[in-house]
Amino acid sequence: MTVTEKAAYIKGLAEGLGLDENNKQDKIIKELIDLVSDMALTVDDIDAGLDELCQQVDEIDEDLSDLEGEVYGDDDCCDCDDDDYCCDDDCLEVECPACGSGICIDPSAIDEDDCKIVCPNCKAELNLDFDEEEDEEDEEDDDQE
Repeated sequence: MTVTEKAAYIKGLAEGLGLDENNKQDKIIKELIDLVSDMALTVDDIDAGLDELCQQVDEIDEDLSDLEGEVYGDDDCCDCDDDDYCCDDDCLEVECPACGSGICIDPSAIDEDDCKIVCPNCKAELNLDFDEEEDEEDEEDDDQE
């Protein structure tokens, strides 16, 4: 039962009681029932407006997503199923220590003297140290032999 239906039901019950408008208590009850009816109509109007607003926000979200796709292109630098990591050979994989998301970086865009990038997800500044990665790769190669 909706709020307006409940308010109408209560109003019907009060009318069935035969309230006397000359009696102060009955007059207060009648006015309270009228107030509840008005409030129920207001709530219904707000619900209808909220539903319409939600539909419009969903449409705007879809349009924005389409626009981002046109402006920024595909977010993925390859066709991986895993969104956090990339398997493209031309892409350097880095995990952001602040938010933990995987970041694909074009190695040609990095100056090895100034190895700082900004995470696109959390905007944290990352300092890349190529020596550590090379040391880890050398250790892995040694372990496999």
